[in-house]
Amino acid sequence: MFDEDAPGSDRPLAARANFLLSQLGFHVAQTFAARLAPLGIAPNHFGLLTHLEHGEGSTQQQLADALGIHRKVMVGLLDDLEQRGLAERRRHPGDRRAHAVHLTDAARQLLPRARRVADQHEEEILAALDVGERAWFVAALQRIADRTGNPPGVHPGLGAAIRSGNTTDGA
Repeated sequence: MFDEDAPGSDRPLAARANFLLSQLGFHVAQTFAARLAPLGIAPNHFGLLTHLEHGEGSTQQQLADALGIHRKVMVGLLDDLEQRGLAERRRHPGDRRAHAVHLTDAARQLLPRARRVADQHEEEILAALDVGERAWFVAALQRIADRTGNPPGVHPGLGAAIRSGNTTDGA
C-alpha cells in the first residue's frame, strides 16, 4: 500500500490534481471551441468580445492592459475581430492618437447566442455536481486561479494564441 500524500509517491495519474485539471482543461477547451465554431468564433474571440462589451469605447492600450497582453498582440486580435465584422476601431474622442474599440451590431447579436452556448457547455461539464458542489468547486477554482497571478477572467493562452497565429484557442 502506498501513501498518496508522500512526496514522490507513485500515485496513479487519476489521483493527481495537476493531471486531472490538465485532462479536463484540454477536454473543456476542445469542446467549447467546437461549440462556438458554428457561430464563427473561437474561445479567445468570445473572451475579448465579453471584455469589450463591458468596456466599450476603451482604447486598444486600455484593453491590452486589462487583459495583461502586449499591445501588438491586441492589435492582431482586434484586426481579426474587425475582419470578422465584430469590432471596429474609431478615433478616440479624447485622444486623436488613440483608437476606441466598439462592438458592431453583428457582435451585439452574436454575444447572447455565444453566452447561451457557454452556459449550456458549463451545465454539461458540471452535470455530475449538485448546486452546492458547483458553488464550492467554482470558488475553489477561483482561489487556485488567483494564485497564478493572471488577471481574473483572462485566459493566459490569449496572448500566446495570437502571437503564434492560432486564433482558435484561449480566452
